[in-house]
Amino acid sequence: MMTSDSGTSNSAIVIGAGLGGLAAAMRLGAKGYAVTVLDRLEKPGGRGSSVNQDGHRFDLGPTIITVPQVYEDLWAACGRDFYKDVDLRPMDPFYEVRWPDGSTFTARQDTDAMLAEVARLSPGDVKGYKRFLKDSERRYVVGFEGMVAKPMHRLWETIKVLPLFAMLRADRSILGLAKARVKDPRLQMALSFHPLFIGGDPRHVTSMYALVAYLEKEFGVHYAMGGVQAIADAMAGVIRAQGGQIRLGTEVDEILVDDGAARGVRLKSGGVITAPLVVSNADAGHTYTHMLRNKPRKRWTDAKVKSRRWSMGLFVWYFGTKGTAEMWPDVGHHTITNAPRYEGLLKDIFIKGKLADDMSLYIHRPSRTDPSVAPDGDDTFYVLSPVPHLGFDDPVDWAAEAANYKAKVQAEVEKYLPTFAERITTQMVLTPEDFRDRYLSPNGSGFSIEPRILQSAWFRPHNVSEEAQGLYLVGAGTHPGAGVPGVISSAEVLAKLVPDAPVVPEMKMAAE
Repeated sequence: MMTSDSGTSNSAIVIGAGLGGLAAAMRLGAKGYAVTVLDRLEKPGGRGSSVNQDGHRFDLGPTIITVPQVYEDLWAACGRDFYKDVDLRPMDPFYEVRWPDGSTFTARQDTDAMLAEVARLSPGDVKGYKRFLKDSERRYVVGFEGMVAKPMHRLWETIKVLPLFAMLRADRSILGLAKARVKDPRLQMALSFHPLFIGGDPRHVTSMYALVAYLEKEFGVHYAMGGVQAIADAMAGVIRAQGGQIRLGTEVDEILVDDGAARGVRLKSGGVITAPLVVSNADAGHTYTHMLRNKPRKRWTDAKVKSRRWSMGLFVWYFGTKGTAEMWPDVGHHTITNAPRYEGLLKDIFIKGKLADDMSLYIHRPSRTDPSVAPDGDDTFYVLSPVPHLGFDDPVDWAAEAANYKAKVQAEVEKYLPTFAERITTQMVLTPEDFRDRYLSPNGSGFSIEPRILQSAWFRPHNVSEEAQGLYLVGAGTHPGAGVPGVISSAEVLAKLVPDAPVVPEMKMAAE
């Protein structure tokens, strides 16, 4: 039987309790809205949620925190102190990059330490690295300070920055910039791989993403004790303290539109919830092709969504090991390993859609910092491998390939964690098919639409939808893009677009 919850003029619905949706709910709650957050999963956090299994906590998605001021500002907008709710620990070193020849590069916040690392690997590249740091700072000022938290749904806002983009050679890729500054191929990789953590191919993503180097140097890299799940739980606590609701295990099937305006949502169960303000934290592609499937669309038609370039998929192997806390002392919290090929592997993943035999891996060992992730004396790991998404003409059949690929990953990890497989006590795997099914991610992509220059700012799905009045978007698929600071900042953009909540009559009378 269809039921309906009648919303008032200050009601707002947020679809999805990912970090962008939770941040949006907090911002709307601070503006006086009565917010209801709906999510199909069993925990808040979306891709930043976790799974508890046999005494281990597996953080499913993001593992590091950069730009802590975006969280400070979010909490401050709600009249609260972020650091009273979340225990954030600075990382030193940030991470270690390793190559097949045994060489390493350790990233730290201290500039002198970084210069020493560059000099150790390639003395002739120190001068070029200093130039890269200046490039990074200039791009931070233009790209982050100037654009990230600013609404970009009007074309003029993008046109205005084009002269600066031209001056900064935004048409050049981040890998192209790295090649122009340093000659050692290892350093070229170390200075250009960061867009992979937001789903971008370093060979094609704009050099504006060099700003990440400045972000790391200026603000550091951090870990939240309890994982990103702890941040999501704290966000949920703020929302509930504001009077908002979070309904988990509740899937939205359709956004209801009448006379050109959003009126609420229909649930998968058949129920209807009404509100004049709807914010979707679901993937932008899913929002338009599924949740608005019964409405003619002006811009984001099925064909346009399908034609976008999508971020790569992810193969992620989570496992716990027994009695290994003191083993492998050279493997820290964050390790990045490299295949013999860099550009060739990127081409296989992003262009050919080919599952290669070689691989580069991100090895996450949070038990080095956070004892809560594993039983005493044990370890919790996840190993992530970028792989093709499911949108290619001949996509990878993961039902057939997952076990074989996991064996190849195991052989690679054994180089850094000898005999680890003998000590595994619990494990789970996510493939692009799981991202498609768990997160409703088009093509099973790990980070929504790829952040190429013509898929950024105005060219990206807008935070305020042109398809229905009162419909807004937050999260990785909209401006400013993927990555935890990006999705948190999308809610700040939302707050600049949405007026304060109207005072409903009964509230006005109570106030008087």
